Amino acid sequence: MLGLYPNRHVDEGRRAPKNCGVLARILSTALLGVEAVLVRVEVDVARGLPAFTTVGLPDSAVRESRERVKTSIRNGGYAFPNDRVTVNLAPADLRKEGSAFDLPIALGILTATGIVKARTAPLAVVGELALDGQIQPVRGVLAAALTCRRERVGTLLVPVANRAEAAAVSGLDVLAASTLRQAVALLNGEAASETEKPVEVPEATTADDARARDCGRRKPQRDPPRTARRREDDAGSPASRDLATPHHGRGDRDLDDLERRRLARAAQRALPHATVPGTAPHHLRARPHRRRWAAASW
Repeated sequence: MLGLYPNRHVDEGRRAPKNCGVLARILSTALLGVEAVLVRVEVDVARGLPAFTTVGLPDSAVRESRERVKTSIRNGGYAFPNDRVTVNLAPADLRKEGSAFDLPIALGILTATGIVKARTAPLAVVGELALDGQIQPVRGVLAAALTCRRERVGTLLVPVANRAEAAAVSGLDVLAASTLRQAVALLNGEAASETEKPVEVPEATTADDARARDCGRRKPQRDPPRTARRREDDAGSPASRDLATPHHGRGDRDLDDLERRRLARAAQRALPHATVPGTAPHHLRARPHRRRWAAASW
């Protein structure tokens, strides 16, 4: 019984692996509140049973990306590897949400299979893939562009619909693509970046001009005394002063236009129906009798 298993030392050298794995790395971003953090997308294609595994604390949308990536690669005219594909989203302790990882995962697989040329300069990619290979717009591109400039990532590949949002950040080379094939051609240096088509604004008709003239002749409606007094009370409330007046000396600083836009977009996504305290019609501060009734109930 003792001679069945040979003795091996702990520090004995191991044999080289039999699989010929190929590892590709590409950068992307993940939203963390109003900020964006860099995420390293690592793709390993190794011999074995066909499988597609995504690790790194992904949510349901990220886990479902394997079906979108498979179909978009095949419909784009490329061969999906019939091997074991493992995708790691690092850092692994940060939860990855949304569909913006579709395009970097697909480009990582195509890089591991040799279709996309490896780049030495840092590059970040965000975008959602449709089943036909079209690249759909995603949210948080402005925050991603600011993070890339701060982390000295010189190039950002975005969908065409998000090009204007990313181009608002100076000192960043923005590439825009509408399809997966165009994104591959951009990374290989075979095509130029696509520009966003301008939105055509329809000209005003005679009916619109007449309606505008009618609105111009209207007189502004005066508020009743009680409504005006209520607005004055709301304007002088401590909650309104806290929201309208900056607190100097608490470490706050003035924000530039890009950060204001980023905060406004994040607030709109998080609280689409939020109201300022003191201005809601049923707020306790707006109606003194409700405040007294609430105090009496306690």
